[in-house]
Amino acid sequence: MTIVNKVASSGLITLDLEEMMLPGDRVLFDLKSWLFEELILKEKDFRDHISKHDWTQYNEKYVALTCSADAIVPTWAFMLVAVQLQAYAKKVVFGDLTKLETELFNERISQLNPADYKDQRVVIKGCSVKQVPVSAYVQLTAFLSPLVKSIMYGEPCSTVPVFKRKN
Repeated sequence: MTIVNKVASSGLITLDLEEMMLPGDRVLFDLKSWLFEELILKEKDFRDHISKHDWTQYNEKYVALTCSADAIVPTWAFMLVAVQLQAYAKKVVFGDLTKLETELFNERISQLNPADYKDQRVVIKGCSVKQVPVSAYVQLTAFLSPLVKSIMYGEPCSTVPVFKRKN
């Protein structure tokens, strides 16, 4: 008796978002500690922090720039920090670490070749060790749905139908 791997011979393309995750450190840069009493931005003190800060620690890292304090921070403050980070970081985004990961996945998905998925049946793998934001699944589904015959979620042996093109 020959054992046949039906999943391997099904013609399904499996996409694993975890494999699309860019390697590298993710860092949250929070302006809160640079504010007077974590509430008020004093320009002179803020510029002093910028001039004395060791920016090299962000070399080749992905940085999410935010302020977690309930304070009014002028836009130019984020811009000043972004200029400094840009010289070292691989990427700087405004927001939290989830926003950063979303941006990184959006870049990776936009680099996919649409021709590779034209009229294919695709499974978007559901289980991963690393945390993949839901936004990445949504973005990948939006990218694929105009191209593919069908999209399923899960594992090739046990999937949930997500999309099927009407003939």
